[in-house]
Amino acid sequence: MLFVSLALSSCGPDGGAAAPAASQSPAPDRVSSTPRQVPTTAPPRSTTPEPDPPTVVLDAGHNGGNASALSEINREVPAGRGRMKPCNTTGTATDDGYPEHVFNFDVAKRVGEALRARGVRVVGTRDSDDGVGPCVDRRAAIGNEVNADAVVSIHADGSSTQGSGFHVAFSDPPLNPAQGDPANRLATTVLDAMAAEFPVADYIGEGGLSGRDDLAGLNLSEVPAVLVECGNMRNPDEASVMSTPEGRQRYADAITEGVLAYLG
Repeated sequence: MLFVSLALSSCGPDGGAAAPAASQSPAPDRVSSTPRQVPTTAPPRSTTPEPDPPTVVLDAGHNGGNASALSEINREVPAGRGRMKPCNTTGTATDDGYPEHVFNFDVAKRVGEALRARGVRVVGTRDSDDGVGPCVDRRAAIGNEVNADAVVSIHADGSSTQGSGFHVAFSDPPLNPAQGDPANRLATTVLDAMAAEFPVADYIGEGGLSGRDDLAGLNLSEVPAVLVECGNMRNPDEASVMSTPEGRQRYADAITEGVLAYLG
């Protein structure tokens, strides 16, 4: 039996040698149609803090309740350069009775809205037009306390002459570094922006600039500060512009452009 088994195992079907068994090759790996996800690394967060927005103080001159609080607004307060002066005044008005304090507050609100829309932090010296004050020394202190990049006090003149035009007042001679070149640059920049829309004053100052040593808000300021007299309310032509919303918007737009140009 062993012999037969060996003989049979040595023969193929045709009696020849048996064909070797075909070797089975391994099946190829199946290729995935889904792209391999490559891990990504998020860029590192910047450790540099965002710069603080510039701060501008808008000082709307006078206030609507001043006329009914004469004892309060006549109280004397420091005005700088060793002087004292009344806490505040009632302001002027057009011959038709449109009050300066209303004009000032409305223009300041419009400027504030425009500056906030451009990312500027805006601080006002008063938030209504029916209060009293604040006193002129307190108005200056507000700008100092917030370390304002610029302070713009908004007014309208009440000259008894028929002169016209706006002017920008600044502290002169300066009492500290901020009242020097920075305040002069602020005054000039606001002047240039306003001069594109309105005539400069023909009755005060030089070319629309007026150096003053008697304005408490400027004397007491430790930051760049100017006072803008937008025009003469006693001049009929300018009064007609100041008395309309459209006119006040024009003043606000010009002041806004000047402030933004100064901030850079």
